[in-house]
Amino acid sequence: EMNTRLQVEHPVTECITGIDLVEQMIRVAVGEPLGFGQADVKLDGWAVENRVYAEDPYRGFLPSTGRLVRYNPPVRHPREGSGPTPDAGSQELDPRVRGDDGVRVDDGVTEGGEVSRFYDPMIAKLITHAPTRLEAIDAQITALDAFEIEGVGHNIDFLSAIMQHPRFRSSEITTGFIAEEYPEGFKGAPASDDLKRLLAACAAGNAFTVAGRARKMSGQLGDMIAVAVRWQVRIDDHDYQVVLGEGHAMVDGHRVAGTCDWHPGMRTKHATGMGLDLHIRVARQGSDWLLTTRGATHRCRVYPAHVAALGEYMIEKVPPDLSRFLLSPMPGLLTALHVAAGDKVEAGQPLAVIEAMKMENILRAGKTGTVKTVEAVQGDSLTVDQVILELD
Repeated sequence: EMNTRLQVEHPVTECITGIDLVEQMIRVAVGEPLGFGQADVKLDGWAVENRVYAEDPYRGFLPSTGRLVRYNPPVRHPREGSGPTPDAGSQELDPRVRGDDGVRVDDGVTEGGEVSRFYDPMIAKLITHAPTRLEAIDAQITALDAFEIEGVGHNIDFLSAIMQHPRFRSSEITTGFIAEEYPEGFKGAPASDDLKRLLAACAAGNAFTVAGRARKMSGQLGDMIAVAVRWQVRIDDHDYQVVLGEGHAMVDGHRVAGTCDWHPGMRTKHATGMGLDLHIRVARQGSDWLLTTRGATHRCRVYPAHVAALGEYMIEKVPPDLSRFLLSPMPGLLTALHVAAGDKVEAGQPLAVIEAMKMENILRAGKTGTVKTVEAVQGDSLTVDQVILELD
């Protein structure tokens, strides 16, 4: 069998053969003969490719559009002039084929660019090469952790979860994998106890660093306040008691010895401990630290231990009930609206169709009711969570 077009997965072939297929296709197209024969093609190691998409696995893999506020891949594919390129027919490996230390990114976007609803959602291809299959997979996990994308939803967490999944790692995977393993939808990759303890130590360390900087501000009233070393960190409804020490932390009685290079203003950090070596993306929301690594974002609520004791008196804000609204789950074009004000609808009945990134998405009624108002018209360009109609 022969396929005359270049496959999206061609970097995998390039990495294990060391041959730039695009270059060879161009040379053949202008009449040059191949500079090697089949016997010259040697296979070296393993390669894995993941497609980084502008789609949100936490919302049923719906496409996401918007501006790439931040786009910082783990490595840049070397550009023209970045190093010597072997001549045609040379058996010398082109350094651009395998990227930097076995990590390669093929992309066509830049920071500040826009991902629109008119085109395919692929942002980039991430390829890793290593001597063995598991080493190539582990390199994917590390590279995905270091891949920064902000401004659009993306599938980096989901890709990392697959790379960590025992079924994928043992090659026991079928086309039914997603439905079988995530029947209730993707919620993020599961985290081990050791990972959560390390994240608790990191979150407490971040809070300690910020508090230490704040106490150095000039012009404060009263004596300089000591920074707490005892903290409480809540992750997934569990409260971790953290005591910070020199070069280590005690987390629920477990000693976490390691390093962390975070300073205020850094978006990512490198942390070690509990036998783990992590790249972590860092964001802050009030007293919460959002630490993203190994296929999930962990919300870490951090308080000094003496403040956390007062948490039971805090009032929890109850989110509003939006079940009576039909909201657009993604940015897109409203191509059909099947109901009008006053119409009665049944649960599961199609109400509207939104088109985005070459796909039509049918929106159905979540419950039985009567259409109270319609807030959009056919042909409207909708934003995510925009109200389309309201039910009584």
